[in-house]
Amino acid sequence: MTPLWNSAVGLLMVTGLLLGLTLPFGKLATDAGTPGIVWALVISTGAGGVLFAAMLLWGHRMALTMHRLRYYLIAAGVSYAIPNLLMFTAIPHLGAGYTGIMFTLSPVITLVLSILLGVRRPNLLGVAGIGVGFVGAVMVATTRGEAGQPADLFWVLVGLAIPFSLAAGNIYRTFDWPEGTGPIELAIGSHLAAAAMLLVGALASGNGPAIAGLAEIPLLVVAQAASASAMFVFFFRLQAVGGPVYLSQIGYVAAAVGLLERCSSASATSC
Repeated sequence: MTPLWNSAVGLLMVTGLLLGLTLPFGKLATDAGTPGIVWALVISTGAGGVLFAAMLLWGHRMALTMHRLRYYLIAAGVSYAIPNLLMFTAIPHLGAGYTGIMFTLSPVITLVLSILLGVRRPNLLGVAGIGVGFVGAVMVATTRGEAGQPADLFWVLVGLAIPFSLAAGNIYRTFDWPEGTGPIELAIGSHLAAAAMLLVGALASGNGPAIAGLAEIPLLVVAQAASASAMFVFFFRLQAVGGPVYLSQIGYVAAAVGLLERCSSASATSC
C-alpha cells in the first residue's frame, strides 16, 4: 500500500478507474428511474458515511474549525454536488460514454486556471501528456457519437459545464487546503456537506419518494457507495501528491472506462 500511496502515477490510475465506474453505475441507476440528484446523493452519502464510520472504528475524531468548515462547504458544492448533478442529469440524454468524454476537458481547463492563478505550474512532460490526451479525446468525440442518437445542443452544454466545475474544484482544493488536515478527513467533511446539500435539493424538487425507491436497487447502491468511498481516499491523496493539474488527468482514465462501457453495450460497428 505504501508504494501506491506515494506514487502519483499509481494513484492516478486507481482514482481514474474508480471514477470511471461511476459512469456505468449512474447509467444503470438512471435507466432504473433514479433521478440524477438522488444518485449524486448516493455517491456523497456513501463516500462520506463509509469513511466516517471507518474513521470512528480507528478511534480518530474530526476537529472542526472555521477554515475546515469553509473548505468542506465550498469543495462540496463546486467539486461534487454540482458536477455530479450535471453528470447524472446528462447521462440519459448523452449516454455514459459521451458524458465521460467531457471529463477529458478538465485537465486543459485546470492547467489554464493553474497557470493564471499561479497555484502550481506543471512540468513540460505533464503539459505534453495533457495535450496528447486531449487531442485523442477530441478525435473520439468528433468521430463517434452515441449510436443513433445525435446529441441535443442543450445537453451538450450541460455536459460541458461538468469540466469547468471540476477544474474550479481542483484549483480550490489545493489553494485552500487546511494545514495539518489529512486527505481522509477532507473527503469525509466535503462529502457529508455535499450530501446535505443534495438531500435538501432532492426534497425541495419533489424527489423524496425516489430516495425510498433506492431500496429496489440495493446491490447497485452498495457497489456505488463502496467504489466512491475507495475512490475519494485515493483522490485526496493524489491531490496532495500530484497537485491540481496532475489530478485533473483522472478524467482521461474515467473517459476510457466510459467508452469501454459504451462499446460493450453497442454493436461492433457503432463502437
